[in-house]
Amino acid sequence: MSTRLDKWLWAARLFKTRALAVEAIGGGKVQVNGARAKRAKSLKVGDNIRVRHGPYEYQLTVRALSERRGPAAAAALLYEEDAEGRRAREALAAQLRLLPAPVYRGKGRPTKKQRREIERWKGEP
Repeated sequence: MSTRLDKWLWAARLFKTRALAVEAIGGGKVQVNGARAKRAKSLKVGDNIRVRHGPYEYQLTVRALSERRGPAAAAALLYEEDAEGRRAREALAAQLRLLPAPVYRGKGRPTKKQRREIERWKGEP
């Protein structure tokens, strides 16, 4: 038995929709057994999958096949994550949490005071 890659990624809850899974596959963010794959690639039990999702990278081994999206507990049984990959992802998440939050630099709509200064500068009443 085999399953299409895009359906499996959706069923394993790695992507919210199949369209997002297809977009990631087309963008080269998914590799199967070390090679870039197409969305109709047939997956088999034991295949190794590498998925880049945002800044994170998941290294998975297929443990079961499914074309149906079920509960999260059932989806977690479809794959096994590499321990080294999980440690690297968690370390990256910890680093990202320590970064300072983005700061508003004052761009956008002018305040009332700034608007009045602009009107004075333009010579408007």
